[in-house]
Amino acid sequence: MKKTAHGKDCALPAGAQERAREVLRLLRLRYPAPATYLAHSTPWQLLVATVLSAQCTDDRVNMVTPEVFRRWPTPEAMAEAPLAELENAIRSTGFYHNKAKNLLAAARRVAEVYGGEPPRTIAELVTIPGVARKTANIVLFGGYGINEGVAVDTHVKRISHRLGLTRHTEPLKVEPDLMRLFPQEEWGDLNHRMVFFGREVCDARRPRCEACEMNGFCPKLEPPKKR
Repeated sequence: MKKTAHGKDCALPAGAQERAREVLRLLRLRYPAPATYLAHSTPWQLLVATVLSAQCTDDRVNMVTPEVFRRWPTPEAMAEAPLAELENAIRSTGFYHNKAKNLLAAARRVAEVYGGEPPRTIAELVTIPGVARKTANIVLFGGYGINEGVAVDTHVKRISHRLGLTRHTEPLKVEPDLMRLFPQEEWGDLNHRMVFFGREVCDARRPRCEACEMNGFCPKLEPPKKR
């Protein structure tokens, strides 16, 4: 039985490879020029915006970040921000106590260890407070055009399972399956396309199957219910 780089069982569902080819073709037709919805002008700003987007909508983050970036545009500037002021600036994104603490610690590490610019590998990025694999993948691709992995957020996780591309629902297990199924040069755009598709068509509670070009081959798998 094949194993992933993490040593986990990576057996794919039957027909996953064929479905993946068709999923990619149809997503590329629907979203020919995908891009991140989070407003930013530097890799550091993308990192900040992605941290703020946890348990928060991108629309809300984009309302908050212009003032945040005006006041603290660089890691060096944010590293000197008073905690209370940063908390107040990001309050409406939710969980602002933890987010502010992580952002201050992240700013200090990026400024002191990496010369003011987020590093360019997942291994280094995940050493930054508040940055896990999903955020690292988003920063690498959105900030530098590097495809080292697939960012698995709630949309990607749900759609990948529903379409029968993976047996898993845990992001760390879904990601290796997607990396096997899709060409590396597509990984970053795959995240963007699935996010848009999840928002517009494949909703968590009320998927618009009648409007979905994948309706004919989608197995419509649902994750097991929690007991």
